[in-house]
Amino acid sequence: MENSIKEDIKKKYSKIVMSGNDDCCCMPGECNTGDSPVDATKLIGYNQEDLESIPQEAILGVGCGAPLNHADLREGEIVVDLGSGAGIDIFLASKRVRDSGKAIGIDMTDQMLEKARENASKGNYSNVEFRKGDIEENIPVNHNSVDAVISNCVINLTTNKTESFKEVFRILKSNGRMVISDLITDVELPEGEVNSDQWCECIDGALTKENYLSCIRQAGFEKIEVLEERAYMEGGEKINGRKISSLVIRAIK
Repeated sequence: MENSIKEDIKKKYSKIVMSGNDDCCCMPGECNTGDSPVDATKLIGYNQEDLESIPQEAILGVGCGAPLNHADLREGEIVVDLGSGAGIDIFLASKRVRDSGKAIGIDMTDQMLEKARENASKGNYSNVEFRKGDIEENIPVNHNSVDAVISNCVINLTTNKTESFKEVFRILKSNGRMVISDLITDVELPEGEVNSDQWCECIDGALTKENYLSCIRQAGFEKIEVLEERAYMEGGEKINGRKISSLVIRAIK
């Protein structure tokens, strides 16, 4: 099942980068309001001026929050984005860490990596790099080498959240920070009831808040803080009988 889900995720996100986000992904605005990727991205906390400063092809509308708003990136730091897609958060982060720092994007989808590198070339970004990797098996970054890790609605797509968080813990420096946005649910599905399409849309792989935070603790993090929590659907409407919420979480190594 694990390999099947990963292959379906690759196919879905390859389709998104080739044809645009024309079906539901992880962002409620894009799915339900007809908003453009830019407008939908603004709905979850991104700044219009910031979005105008990066290649527009990097904005796909597949997130569920704005972790960079809470990452407190500083000049000279090294930041890694898990599931970097076409590069939106990497390009924004690169401006904050400046030329003395570095922004590294990790993605497992070849088409996303190709688009991100194309965007980086067009924008003449000298302090960014995109690497292929499976974030729950091996993030291609050295031990204890990163100041910050960010991720936007990606870890819920993995089949083993604890292993993903262990990889984050491994690559962070002492006192390094992880800031992520993700989705949680009030009721988890048993494995036999999981729908692959719904998993790819960030729903069926979601954990409860308690279990999600437990995965972070099991990876070694002790200082964990929920910075934001809100209903995923307007009015708290349920999806397939489950209430879905989005979180922004910060954890310190």
